[in-house]
Amino acid sequence: MADRRLQLPAPLAYALRWLVPCLCVALVSGLSSGLFLWALEWTTFAHTSHPWLLWLLPIAGLVSGLVYHTFGGTSDAGNNLILTQVREANAPVPLRMAPLVLGGTLLTHLFGGSAGREGTAVQMAGSLADQFSRPLRLTPHERRVLLRSAIAGGFAAVFGTPLAGTLFALEVVVAGSFSLSTLLPCLTTALMAHQVVEFLPIHHSQYAAGVAPSGLWPLAASALLGVAAGLLARLFAGSARTIAHTLRQHVSWPPLRPFLGGVVVAVLGSLFGSRFLGLGLPEIASSFTAAAGPLEAIAKLLLTVLTVGSGFKGGEVTPLFYIGSHLGSSLAPLLHLPIASLAAVGFVAVFAGATNTPLACTVMAMELFGSSFGPMAAVACLASWLASGPVGIYSAQTHAFRKGTSPSAARDDFL
Repeated sequence: MADRRLQLPAPLAYALRWLVPCLCVALVSGLSSGLFLWALEWTTFAHTSHPWLLWLLPIAGLVSGLVYHTFGGTSDAGNNLILTQVREANAPVPLRMAPLVLGGTLLTHLFGGSAGREGTAVQMAGSLADQFSRPLRLTPHERRVLLRSAIAGGFAAVFGTPLAGTLFALEVVVAGSFSLSTLLPCLTTALMAHQVVEFLPIHHSQYAAGVAPSGLWPLAASALLGVAAGLLARLFAGSARTIAHTLRQHVSWPPLRPFLGGVVVAVLGSLFGSRFLGLGLPEIASSFTAAAGPLEAIAKLLLTVLTVGSGFKGGEVTPLFYIGSHLGSSLAPLLHLPIASLAAVGFVAVFAGATNTPLACTVMAMELFGSSFGPMAAVACLASWLASGPVGIYSAQTHAFRKGTSPSAARDDFL
């Protein structure tokens, strides 16, 4: 007798297969990011109200380093652990990564370290999402898809950019290569995680960028800005790695490294000014309205690489936004273009070069500033990606082909 069981079309069956996993990941990504953003707002306010807390940053670094040294295990690898498991899926992401990175990042910001937030959101999402792998009986391949979806959900939730979050998850693991087979789970998770945060009393930053100018000169100026952004991204990534490597060589006890970094950041932060500490969101917004000084981007870069390079927890992306917006703002008068327009383009261009994700950053510009910024952002992000060199801020990221060579040999041999 013929089998009369209902056979769903393959695409529909695939979509239904991922509906529950995506919903689970979206919920944990959105709720954890919402909790983090709320707590981050409180810690930022506390530090602003009590600037003397900066002098306790070395103690905060020592405490954070000691906790990770004692309990962290593989969690100390941070985003690189998530990227590695997306490729290999050979070990579970520990559940303790979520509370550890949350607490460590809040300590960094409470006491004035210069760091971001995307790393925390992605690590919490990846750690919590991986706990569903066994109950949902996922295969190793499906587990890798789940972790990639967690990257999309965490990014979308913390920045309010679901399309950029989706593309970031597709681009970041292997720079220069896409895995379109994971597009549906990543997009579904990113959209739902974003909606979860939208239901919470959380507000993402808004920037008054206006409408991007059109014509050949704005595109040419975007290319010039992109090259400068790529060089700054290269300096950022290289400096952070050099600081981390130097401390590992000369300081054998890991908790002492963020203590020493905290001493340097506290001294420089008191000399440079509080505007270079923390996330710097008000300063990013101000760079859209008035031309920034030529050295402000460098000062933020220095304090950030000292913070993250010495072992403090937090992301790098929001400081990269700061560096990029101030770079564009400072160059706008020289290039005879609106300050807000070049601040917006620089905002995403440095990020594109540092993470090797030019397409995600182009789409992010359109989500944050409007579709008119698509052409300028695309040119700047591509130029930044080309100028930023072979190494980005994620050491676990691999490359499908060498920049500047033919992409004909590009590979997408997983997922």
